[in-house]
Amino acid sequence: MAKILQEESDDRLDIQIYAGGQLGSERDTLEITAFGGIDLSRVNLASLNAIEPLTTILSLPFLFRSADHLRASLDGPVGQVMLESLRPHNLLGLCFYDSGERSFYNTKRPILTPEDMHGMKIRVQNSDLYVAMVRALGADATPMFVGEVYQSLVQGVIDGAENNWPTYDSARHFEAAPHYSLTRHVMAPEMLVVSLDRWQKLSQEDQKLMRSAAKRSVAHMRQLWDERVARSRAQLLEAGVRVNEVEDLSAFQERMRPVWSQFVTTARQRELVAQIQALGEAMEKNNDASSR
Repeated sequence: MAKILQEESDDRLDIQIYAGGQLGSERDTLEITAFGGIDLSRVNLASLNAIEPLTTILSLPFLFRSADHLRASLDGPVGQVMLESLRPHNLLGLCFYDSGERSFYNTKRPILTPEDMHGMKIRVQNSDLYVAMVRALGADATPMFVGEVYQSLVQGVIDGAENNWPTYDSARHFEAAPHYSLTRHVMAPEMLVVSLDRWQKLSQEDQKLMRSAAKRSVAHMRQLWDERVARSRAQLLEAGVRVNEVEDLSAFQERMRPVWSQFVTTARQRELVAQIQALGEAMEKNNDASSR
C-alpha cells in the first residue's frame, strides 16, 4: 500500500510502519488513532468489537463456511457496512486483511468434542465474545496478551489457546502445546482503520488514492497469507505437531447457539448475519452445481 501511494502521488504520500507492538497494544493504538495521534492502525476485529457492536458479527463462531465465503462477504455490501460503522467512533475502515482460521491447541490431548475441553484453561483475546465462546464449550477462558501465551503454556498457567497456523508457528506455541485440533471455529478478519480527523484533512483526490491503494493491497496480502499458511502447516507437520481433523463439528456448533443469542441482539445485526448466511448457501450451491 505504501509503495502504491508513493508511486501514484510522486512521493507526496507515504506510510511509516511500526510493527511488532512498537506503539503499544492493539487496543492502545486503536484509541490513539481515534484521538488522531496515529494516522492508520491495523487491528484484529476483537479490538473493534468493544467499541462497535456491529463488528461483533464477523467474529461469530462458525459463521463463515470457508475462506472464500469470508472474502466474498468482506468484499461485498456487508463488508462496506462494517468499514463505515466506525465513523461515530472517529475512525474509518479502509479494508480488511485475512487473519486465518482459528483452531484450538493445547498441552494435554486432542480436542475432538466439546467434552475434551472440560476443565481446560484456554487463552483468548480480550473479548467478551471469545470468553463466552470458550465458556460455552466447558473450558475456563483466560484473556491474555498474545506475547504472554508461550511462557504461560510452559509454566502451566494455561492449558491451551486458539489461533491460526502462522501464529501457532511463529510464536513457537507448538513447542509447548503440540495438540492442534482443526475446529476452525472463527475466521474473524483484521481491519485497517484510519483516523477520521486525519482522513478529513486529506483532499478528495488523496482520499480516493488511499481507498484505491488499500483495496489493491488486499489481493496482495491474501496471496502472501495463503502462502504463509501453507508454509507454516508444512513446517509444523514436519516438526511433529499432532494435527487432529475434527470430523464432526455439530456438537461445537450446537454449543454456540446461546453465544449467538447473546451477541446478535439488534435487527441490523440479524439482517447482516442473514445476508452472510445467504451468500454462503448460494456459494455452496454454485460449487455443488459446478462439480457435477
